[in-house]
Amino acid sequence: MITNNYKKIILENMVELLELPQSVYEKATKRYEDLGEWFDREASAVKNNNPHIFPQGSFRLGTAIRPLNEKEEYDLDLACNLRQGITKQSNTQEFIKKLVGFELETYRVARGIQAQKEEKHRCWRLEYQDDLSFHMDIVPCIPEDETKKRLIFESMKRAGTNQLIADSASHLTVSITDNRHEGYRQICEDWNISNPEGYAMWFEYRMNQHIQQDLTEKAQVDGIPVFKRKTPLQRSVQFLKRHRDKMFKGNEDVKPISIIITTLSAKAYNGEQDIDSALTNILSKMGSLVNTSTPRVPNPVDPEEDFADRWSMVQYRHLNLEENFWNWLRQAQIDFEHITSASDTGFIAEQAHQKFAVHVDSTELGKRMGLSQGNIFVAAAKSHSINRPAKPWRNKIKC
Repeated sequence: MITNNYKKIILENMVELLELPQSVYEKATKRYEDLGEWFDREASAVKNNNPHIFPQGSFRLGTAIRPLNEKEEYDLDLACNLRQGITKQSNTQEFIKKLVGFELETYRVARGIQAQKEEKHRCWRLEYQDDLSFHMDIVPCIPEDETKKRLIFESMKRAGTNQLIADSASHLTVSITDNRHEGYRQICEDWNISNPEGYAMWFEYRMNQHIQQDLTEKAQVDGIPVFKRKTPLQRSVQFLKRHRDKMFKGNEDVKPISIIITTLSAKAYNGEQDIDSALTNILSKMGSLVNTSTPRVPNPVDPEEDFADRWSMVQYRHLNLEENFWNWLRQAQIDFEHITSASDTGFIAEQAHQKFAVHVDSTELGKRMGLSQGNIFVAAAKSHSINRPAKPWRNKIKC
C-alpha cells in the first residue's frame, strides 16, 4: 500500500535533486550585492538618484531549479530602480537605460569581465565566465506615479486581494524601459509597468498562509531570501517547472511560461503542509483558475495585465501556446499520479529520469522509504503519455 509518507519521501527526494547548490545562491548574492555597492559609490553617475538593485524572478521567490543541461549558464534577473530625481516628465526611457548602461560598463571594466555587456529590449546583460558561468539581466526602472499606483490598488481590491497586501504591493509598482516602445526616445507618460517586488510580496503571502503574520509589515525583498526554507508551494513550483522543461526539451519557445505556472500554483495553494498534498491540490485546481475570457491569467499585482496574452495573439498562433498549456497540465497530472502510486523504486527512478530528468538512486530511495531489500520492487502503474500533443515546434520566435 502506498502511504502518504511514501509519497512525501518520493517527491522530497526528487525535488531535492532539482534544487540549486547553495554555492550558486551564495555566488549570485555576492555578485548582485557587489553591483549594488558599485552603483551606490560616491563616484557613481546615479548616486544622487538613490539606486536600488534587487533580485526578481525565481531566485527571489526561491523557485529556481537546476538547468536540464548542467553546462548551461545560470541566470539572475535584477532590477535597478532609480528612486529619486528622475521622472517620466523630465527624462526619456532611452536616457535612463543609457545611464544605467554607462554604470554597468564602468563596473564591467573595473571587475575585469571580458564579455561585452549586451543590450536586450528591456534590460542589459552582463556575463561572467569563471568557475561558474553566470549572467545577470538588469532592468532599469523608476517608481510609477501615485495616480497609477492608486488605480492598481483599486483593481487588486476588486480582484479580491487582501487589502493590506494590495496597498503595500501597489506602492512598489515601477515604470520600466523598453526599446520597442513607441515613446522610447521621447518624453511620454505611458511607459510599460512592472512590479517584481509587489509580486514577490504577494507570492510570500500565498506561501505563508498557514503562518500568523503581521500583514502591515512589508515583505523583505532586498536579498535572495527563502532559498534555505522551502515551503510546499515553492517545492511544487520547482517540480512543475522541471516537468515542463523536460516535456518541452528543445522546444523552449512553445512551453508554458514560468510566470503562469507560478501564479496559478500560488493561487491554488491552500497552505498544505507537505508537497504531496500541495501538488495534489494545485494540479486539481490549476485548470479551473484559468479564466474563460481575458485576462485569462491575470497578474495578481496588476489584474488588468494578462500573463497569457500571447495565447490569443495572431503572431503567436502557430505556436499553439494555449493547447500546449492544457496538454502539459494533463500530462503533469498523469505523471504525478504514476510516480506517487508506485512503491517499485526501480519504476520510480525510471519515471523520474524520463519525465523529470532527475537521477534518483533507487536503492537509496528504498532505504528512505523504509522498504526491505526484498520488498523494494512491487508492481507499479503502467506509464502513460499523451500521444497527440500539440505540434507547434516548426517555427521559433526570433528575439
